[in-house]
Amino acid sequence: MKQVVQNYKSGELALLDVPVPGCKPGGVLVRTAYSLISTGTELMKVSEAGMSMLGKARSRPDQVAKVVQSVATNGVPATYRKVMGKLDSYTPLGYSLCGVVEQVGDGIDDVKAGDLVACAGNEHALHAELNWVPKNLYAPVPDGLAPRHAAFGTVGSIALQGVRQGESRLGEVALVIGLGLIGQLVAQLLTASGVRVVGVDPDPERCELAERLGAAACGDPASPAVESAVAELTDGHGVDQVYLAAGGGSNQPVELAARLCRDRGRVVDIGKCRLDLPWNAYYEKELDVRFSRSYGPGRYDPQYEIEGRDYPIGYVRWTERRNLACFLDLVARGRVDVEPLITRTAAFDDAVATYQSLKDGGLKAVAVLFRYPGPAAGEGAPADAPTITVPAVRGGGKAPAPARAAKEPVRLAFVGAGNYATSMLLPHLAQREGVELSTVVTTTALSAANAQRKFGFREATTDLDAVLGDASVDAVFVVTRHSSHAELTRKALLAGKAVFVEKPLALSEDELTGVLGAVEESGNDRLQVGFNRRFAPLLKEARDRFGARTGPASLRYLVNAGRLDHGSWYLQQGTEGSRFAGEGGHFVDTASWLLGADPVSVYALAPSGNEDLQVVLGYPDGSTATISYVTTGAAGFPKETLDLVADGKVLQLDDFVRTSVYDGRKRWVSSRLPKARDKGQSAELAAFVKAVRTGGPMPVPLGSLAATTAATLAVRAALTGGAPVTLAEAR
Repeated sequence: MKQVVQNYKSGELALLDVPVPGCKPGGVLVRTAYSLISTGTELMKVSEAGMSMLGKARSRPDQVAKVVQSVATNGVPATYRKVMGKLDSYTPLGYSLCGVVEQVGDGIDDVKAGDLVACAGNEHALHAELNWVPKNLYAPVPDGLAPRHAAFGTVGSIALQGVRQGESRLGEVALVIGLGLIGQLVAQLLTASGVRVVGVDPDPERCELAERLGAAACGDPASPAVESAVAELTDGHGVDQVYLAAGGGSNQPVELAARLCRDRGRVVDIGKCRLDLPWNAYYEKELDVRFSRSYGPGRYDPQYEIEGRDYPIGYVRWTERRNLACFLDLVARGRVDVEPLITRTAAFDDAVATYQSLKDGGLKAVAVLFRYPGPAAGEGAPADAPTITVPAVRGGGKAPAPARAAKEPVRLAFVGAGNYATSMLLPHLAQREGVELSTVVTTTALSAANAQRKFGFREATTDLDAVLGDASVDAVFVVTRHSSHAELTRKALLAGKAVFVEKPLALSEDELTGVLGAVEESGNDRLQVGFNRRFAPLLKEARDRFGARTGPASLRYLVNAGRLDHGSWYLQQGTEGSRFAGEGGHFVDTASWLLGADPVSVYALAPSGNEDLQVVLGYPDGSTATISYVTTGAAGFPKETLDLVADGKVLQLDDFVRTSVYDGRKRWVSSRLPKARDKGQSAELAAFVKAVRTGGPMPVPLGSLAATTAATLAVRAALTGGAPVTLAEAR
């Protein structure tokens, strides 16, 4: 299928061929009929992509701060790879469309194939022929509403949420600053609710359009006619509310708002304009400044948007989805007229030229629609739309692959191509001799296409079954979100593939049992979990220097994990497990490798009010390892520090930058300070590829992988029970 994309590094716009997205549970697969260009938000993104690197940095200081923190934590080379990987990728455009349901995922019962729906979301309602859309980001289109008008649903919801934030009342007067697409819709919504509207925009054509659609008066912000209209409509008191729907770097909108707003009036920011509030003006009138966050409650909440958890209507009357349905109803009943806003309807095949014309100023538009090939429902479409059939995975039960000929490449498939895969794994594999990147599988079409372009995969797809059934694929990398690791690993093992799964292997004892059951059923134990730290060169060298032990050891491991950004999927504990369940296996495995044994008991304590953990592991010879996993430490402090004490010796690790060994007589310090923190990914991957090629043993024994996973999962049981847990009980 085709999708509009942009390379944020070069600014290139393209109509790219990408795989068809899969239809996941909790959503529907939609064939687009019309999608709407947001001439404000999208053109701002297109313009930013054309800036120099310095210009991009100035436009996004929040991202610059994240880069600085990443340098402190991961070093310059790793951060550079991550940043450039993100910049030099195709990103999607679009977030408002109307289309026909082609396939319905499990758990969906409010629509069926062939239904017309309006869809929202900058990850789900893209300028693409097909989109997978979760339940709370689509709404059925009312009977009689044209698909081209229903495509305004998302942008209309943004305007509607702004009006709700203004708490407008019948008979009030409002000022709308900026009469682009959002401003025009805000003006119509206010007029429909009995509010008289004064509009402000430097473009006389937009002012004339707003007046034609119901505004009381409109004019240039510098025109005295605007102030005269406000004075006349409000008896000189000023408007009750102001809606900032303008963009750009001028501070004129907020200054005008203060001048024309009444005492204790409301100022609502919907657009992205400069907000240097003149303190005296806002203080003296005690103006109430409010922000309108996109489509409404639920926005940026993954439990609402992705998992489909609705908010009770008794507590949250207007959510994203209810705003979307409300706007569609208003248009269907003729209370809002979007047809006069449509400047051009372009064929989807002309998408790149249309964007370029908008960017260059050749096309001056309020709203532009893309029309997609084929009729939509309500426009001559057949009653029953075709569906895409995804065959079920069959467990192969195949025996592990034999050793390969020396010159025959090892063929690898990747399931998942997110940040970690593209910055920490694939760069090490793409240029490795004797490795062929066969297929990349993702649930989103564009991420697969990006990985194929950047790393040279032979093909990209969203069909996992095709990969598992491909006899030429030797090994499968599972680099998806945590909740899918165990099931994908189980399927790949049953299909006879060697498997490299990023941590964690499992999020529950039942999942771990399922993976081990697949090993037993298939006879295929070719499994590696991404516990890379035991392969780190500095740590391996330090362990060799430390030498063999004769008595029990005491190990202390401080992990200064830090706080996660709001919205991180790591915070979705209901589906993705706790942070320690997801990441803790790294530290358990490192401790066990240093101590030369698997843990036999687990005890854990957690201070109330944060995610900090103290985990104590017991080992057969009486050794102990204490892992302090903290989120409340200083951001500038090293992330990982470790001390191992035994037999009069001490081994120290300083965040994979330096290691030291003290033996009572002398101190050995690592001979080099690496430019980057080498946490062992390259060596780990080399060991895995070698095992697949030669048929030799996996880099880490299966029993150790299972013991580490069981110990990590036992932390939850230890916290609940308040007592040590043996691993036999944990399993």
